[in-house]
Amino acid sequence: MKFRDLGRAALIGLGATAVMDIGAEIIRRTTGVPPLNLDLVGRWVGHMREGDLCHDSIMTAEPVEHEHEIGVVAHYAIGAGFAVALVALRPDWLSKPTFRPAMTVGIATSAAPWLLMQPAWGMGVAASKAPDPGTARFRTLRAHALYGLGIWLSGRVLHRIAGASR
Repeated sequence: MKFRDLGRAALIGLGATAVMDIGAEIIRRTTGVPPLNLDLVGRWVGHMREGDLCHDSIMTAEPVEHEHEIGVVAHYAIGAGFAVALVALRPDWLSKPTFRPAMTVGIATSAAPWLLMQPAWGMGVAASKAPDPGTARFRTLRAHALYGLGIWLSGRVLHRIAGASR
């Protein structure tokens, strides 16, 4: 992968994460369902510095300084990283950003919260210990489908911009 492609993929991931967040805000405004609390992401990452990777409940874990900012940076860095992974696996995708690979990656990234984040937060695998695991799983899948849509949209926009600048 060329360095330029790495940068383009990271930009696509940032755009995709923004689409995910915009979608979450639309959902919050229309249904009242809150999006992922990025303060909790920052709390989790902040505790990692001390070697604390797992919690009985991330909500009752001690808050860390600047947890919101840490959470936002982590959220967008992870989003950029997953898009870089797509381009590393399919470098030709940048020259023709198609829907299916973008959505496949988006939905596949649901594995990260189900198998890593939720268990580490004390929620069990795939939110099995949540009050309503099915709803929690659906919300994760919906958020990551929005991310996949964002990969595709961001890829198309960047492809058009790159083509227009030639």
